[in-house]
Amino acid sequence: MNDETKHAGPEGGEEAAARQESGAQETASSPEGEREEEGPSHEELLLTLQDARAKADEHWNQLLRVRADFDNFQRRAKRDLENAHKFALEGFVRDLLPVVDSLEMGISAACQQGASAEQVREGMELTLKMFQDVLEKAGVTPLDPDGEKFNPELHQAMSMQPAPGVEPNTVLTVYQKGYLLNDRLVRPAMVVVSAPDKPGGEDNGEGKSSVKIDEIA
Repeated sequence: MNDETKHAGPEGGEEAAARQESGAQETASSPEGEREEEGPSHEELLLTLQDARAKADEHWNQLLRVRADFDNFQRRAKRDLENAHKFALEGFVRDLLPVVDSLEMGISAACQQGASAEQVREGMELTLKMFQDVLEKAGVTPLDPDGEKFNPELHQAMSMQPAPGVEPNTVLTVYQKGYLLNDRLVRPAMVVVSAPDKPGGEDNGEGKSSVKIDEIA
């Protein structure tokens, strides 16, 4: 050891003692600092857990109630759908019953002695009008295209025949009316269509042209 180290020894000892004393003070104050930085206490964690459990139970009960309501809704919807399928025509049938009653009365009157043909005809016309009203109420519309332009989407041509002075592809005669249900074709109208004038066209002697139905525009 040199002379400088020996000479500085007492001063170094005083500094070391000072540092030890300062360290002891810091050590004494550190527990309080650590306590300030500690997290929630056990009691606080327990309260938080209890609150979370209460909310979870509440949400679970709400889910059970919603599920029960949804199950009830599904059962009601299924029952209503089954009833709709079973009784979809209930109103239509109810409207048809007066027509049936009228037909039965007409038949009974026709079988009685003394019933004239005029009376029977009037009864049938009345019954037909009742039936047409029922169909119209149900959205059924008749197709009676007499004198109209032939429409292959609504009409079915049974035959073609020449008709001087009539525009080609015009409906001349309606064999059978067609019907629409809410603008959807249920049955096409069966018709006779005027044939286009063709030079040299042959006639079969019955006033009908030899033109094929496929040539209808």
